[in-house]
Amino acid sequence: MNYYYNRKIKGDFEEIMEKVKKELEKEGFGVLTEINVNETFKKKLDVDFRRYHILGACNAPYAYKAIGTEDKIGTMLPCNVILQQITDNEVEVAAVNPKASMQSVENNELSDIADSIAEKLQKVVQNI
Repeated sequence: MNYYYNRKIKGDFEEIMEKVKKELEKEGFGVLTEINVNETFKKKLDVDFRRYHILGACNAPYAYKAIGTEDKIGTMLPCNVILQQITDNEVEVAAVNPKASMQSVENNELSDIADSIAEKLQKVVQNI
């Protein structure tokens, strides 16, 4: 089982990021955090790195169910979605596969929640 879902898309990085955010919203996710990795690497390490952003996405109703089911599961939240510049006109979008990340937790109720979130994140990646 892959630990992520991904897709490469032709287009402008910023425009694709806006599409990702809209698709996340359609599936009930809000973006809690945005990390500009390349900017951080430049600032902290003085290293030039390709455009690479991490979006921390949360579907509050499912997060509530997951934490109510397994109180330490917050260590695996939120669901991360990345965008990385592949070429001048190509961006890869990838989202975590929550089924892979939560398979070590032996809780059937949590497994059902992970299945639902996985379906939603797959839709996000497919619909961009």
